[in-house]
Amino acid sequence: MKETIIKRLGTLLSVKSLVTLTLTAVFAVMALKGTISQDFMTVYAVVIAFYFGTQSQKVQDALEGGGNG
Repeated sequence: MKETIIKRLGTLLSVKSLVTLTLTAVFAVMALKGTISQDFMTVYAVVIAFYFGTQSQKVQDALEGGGNG
């Protein structure tokens, strides 16, 4: 149990995750202020799509690998 938590925290601290979390925090602040620019929205959408796309691919690869072994 403790090892799983440490492993997940280590994964969360990857550069990709830190960038995504930082951009999400900035997005939230800008949304509350009502100052989201179109340029920021484009960058944010690309980063979020990339992040969840890679996460989805990892899950798909794990499912395919688990079924073949």
